[in-house]
Amino acid sequence: DWDFWSDWKDRRLWVTVTPIVLITFPAAVQAVLWERFRLPFGATIVILGLLLGEWVNRYFNFWGWTYFPINFVFPASLIPGAILLDVVLMLSGSYLFTAVIGGMAWGLVFYPGNWPIIAPLHVPVEYNGMLMSVADIQGYHYVRTGTPEYIRMVEKGTLRTFGKDVAP
Repeated sequence: DWDFWSDWKDRRLWVTVTPIVLITFPAAVQAVLWERFRLPFGATIVILGLLLGEWVNRYFNFWGWTYFPINFVFPASLIPGAILLDVVLMLSGSYLFTAVIGGMAWGLVFYPGNWPIIAPLHVPVEYNGMLMSVADIQGYHYVRTGTPEYIRMVEKGTLRTFGKDVAP
């Protein structure tokens, strides 16, 4: 769910949850293709297939059935991390080095790799006297059924502290 909605693609939970969950399949296919065939592009192939499946899912299910705008439900781009994971394995040839350095690169490049896509959604807008982001306004106008609103974090501009945390 963290990767479905643009108003849940926040700078804290989405950035940590998505790369941790999605590294398992690219790493497994990368290990098999490297061990059996010495092909250094297993992670990139898996991510391209996953991204194609995600776009088909988002288009037909979210736009085709419920008419949610595509810019509200776009999938994350994992291609830069997959390329880095494959390059680290190709240059080192070591599973341990790839797990430590490549896995760290996978996680660290995730947010900067997606920043050009989500930057327009984090523009602050004044809406009915409150300071909100464009993604939050989308979340209010396109109401989803069954959404756990207690998880959804809407940050008001007046509650921000100097430590970048939201005051209760």
